[in-house]
This record gives sequence, C-alpha cells and structure tokens, in this order.
Amino acid sequence: MGIIEKAEQFVFTLFKDKLSPAYTYHNFNHTLRVVEAVKKISEAEKPAENEHTALLLAAWFHDTGYTSGCEEHEQKSVAIFRDFAKNEPLDIHVIELTESLILATDIRKDPQTKAEFIIRDADAAHFAKKDYFTISEQLRQEWKVCANQSFSDMEWLEGNLKMLTQKHRYYTNYAKEKWQPKKDKNISRLQEMIGDKTLDSSKKDKKKKDSEKPERGVETMFKVTLNNHTQLSQIADSKANILLSVNAIIISISLSTLIPKLDSPGNAHLVIPTFVLLLFSVISIIFAILSTRPKVTSGSFTRKEIEDKKVNLLFFGNFYKMPLDEYEWAMNEMMKDKDYLYNSMIRDLYFLGLVLNRKYKLLRITYNIFMIGIVISVIAFVFAFQSIRA
Repeated sequence: MGIIEKAEQFVFTLFKDKLSPAYTYHNFNHTLRVVEAVKKISEAEKPAENEHTALLLAAWFHDTGYTSGCEEHEQKSVAIFRDFAKNEPLDIHVIELTESLILATDIRKDPQTKAEFIIRDADAAHFAKKDYFTISEQLRQEWKVCANQSFSDMEWLEGNLKMLTQKHRYYTNYAKEKWQPKKDKNISRLQEMIGDKTLDSSKKDKKKKDSEKPERGVETMFKVTLNNHTQLSQIADSKANILLSVNAIIISISLSTLIPKLDSPGNAHLVIPTFVLLLFSVISIIFAILSTRPKVTSGSFTRKEIEDKKVNLLFFGNFYKMPLDEYEWAMNEMMKDKDYLYNSMIRDLYFLGLVLNRKYKLLRITYNIFMIGIVISVIAFVFAFQSIRA
C-alpha cells in the first residue's frame, strides 16, 4: 500500500472514531474535496514529485486537528501528521514540506511558494462550486454548535460576500482560469440574495424566517449525517469487494495450478499448505459476503402502527409490499406530525448506524482472517519445503 493510500486510511479511521458529528463542514467530505482539488491543480501546475506527495499528504491531514477541537487546529494537525510519519519511510524533506503546507492553510497567513499556492487554492475550491451555498450552510451550522456563533441570514450572506470579494483570491493559474469565473457567479448570486433580503424586510416575513432557521439547521444536520452514513457504507462494501476479488483469484490459481499437481507423490508435501491456503480464503469470502449481505424485512404495516407511530416509513423495507394508496395515506399522516417525521429520521439514522457497525465488525474480522491465513499459509509452505530438503 502506497503512502497516500495509508494516509487516506489513517485519516478516515481517525475521523470515524474521534471527530465529533457537530463538525458538519470540517469533516471527511471536506478533506476529500481538498484532495481532489489538489490533484486537479497539480495536473496543470505540475509540481515536483516530492512536492506533489507533500501536497497530497497535507490535503489529507490539514484538518485532522479538529478531532481535538477547532482552536489552533493547524498546529494540532501537524502533530498528528508527525505521529503518522515517524512510522513511515518518508524523506525528511517531504515531512518538513508537508508540515509547512498544513500550516499554510491558515487563512490568516499569505502563501509564499508555488506549493503553498496550490494547497490554499485547493482548500478554497468550494468557493467556485455550484453547491457553494449548501457547503456554506454546513459551516454556519458548525460554527453555531462548536463555536457558539450564530448569524442571521443577512449577516451570513454579507460575511460570505466579504470573504469572497475582500479576503480571498486564487493564486494558481489553473484556479484563476477555471474557478474564478464560477466564483464570480457565486458572488453575483450572493449580491442578489442580499438585495432580496433587503427588500423583503417586513415583520411578518422576518418572524417567518426566524422560525425557519432552526429547522434548516436540523435538516442540514440530517442531510450531512445521512450522506456520511451512505459514504461509510459504500467504503465498507468496496473493501469487502476487494477481499472477495483477491480471495477468488487465490482460489482460482490454486485450483488451476496447485491442486492438479498434488496427485504426484513428489508433491505430497504441498497438500496441507494448499489446504490451509484454500481454507482461509474460503472463510474470508464467507465473512466478506456476510458483511455485505442485506437483511430483508416484512415490507408491510398496519394503520394502527401508523397511528401509534411505530413504523419508520423512510426505510423501504417497511413498505415495499404495501399498496400505493396505503403508503400515500401513511406518508401524509407522518408529514402532518413534525415529531413523528423527525423521530422517523432519527430512527433511520440509528438503524443505519447499527448496520454500519455490523459491516465494519465483520469486515475487520475478514481482514484479520485473511492476514492470519496468509501468514500461516506461508509458514506451512516453508515448513513443507524444508521437510523435503531434510
């Protein structure tokens, strides 16, 4: 496994285990965006190989400090990277450059080098995205919960406009050419939204907006959390698929190459090592399949269960056998009751979490079985060949 893949796995595990769900912006999704942005800019700007490695490492680690709080998170991120790097065969110049690039993501500092230009532009790539306003709302919610900073709609829009027009600029030629025009569109949209807010200033509309703020925050939280659950599930399925493929290849090679030779008396010493290898491969496949095997539910409900609020209509397994008119009635009943709706969303997230826990437990067992099986198989083959020489 390459150093970048190790960094990805390390950061994913760190965020999964230690990052608070309250960080709706500075999380694994933001880190992925920065990594992808570094790759795009690097294709055009063509930094040196060592710089490219350091840029990718800095992109993966630049926000890991949030696992210990938002204060001085750049320095905390550097410390986490040092702990990771001391166990890896990294050149000292790459380590030092990575640390300086992590510190360069501090928006209060001016970047000085080409590599610092790239990491800063990558960290601000979302300024040019179509979903900029959704991402911005995630940051707003995060500040509200984690930093106890609340903003009215107008304050937030004006703060965003000041950031995009006065405090930020792109540095690399790629970002200036590809992203600046899209950023300008978001600036124009911000100006339009501020104008609309200014014109629409009646007390009735103000009360309505104030009452909607908490609901928008809750909806954003549910949306982000569900997206995180979905990505975690996809990652687990992908890892299980890798194990399935690897073990299938091992079994295929064994069946086509090793087993036909076992009929020969001269190859009798290979029987036990081959059997051990095949046994652990089959067990690994079984556990990998168990980690991805879906659970089928009843698919139906009664009207009394809806009236008692005992059915989660957001999960397809609870309604796929029901007639359309019954499902429409049930959904309308749920939408009339805000508590029922929110509780259904909470239950949906909770049970998704249980499924994820089961997947990752089985996946960990599968990797352990595969690792132990490979080690035992190699030892068995070594002993088998030594016994023949003796």
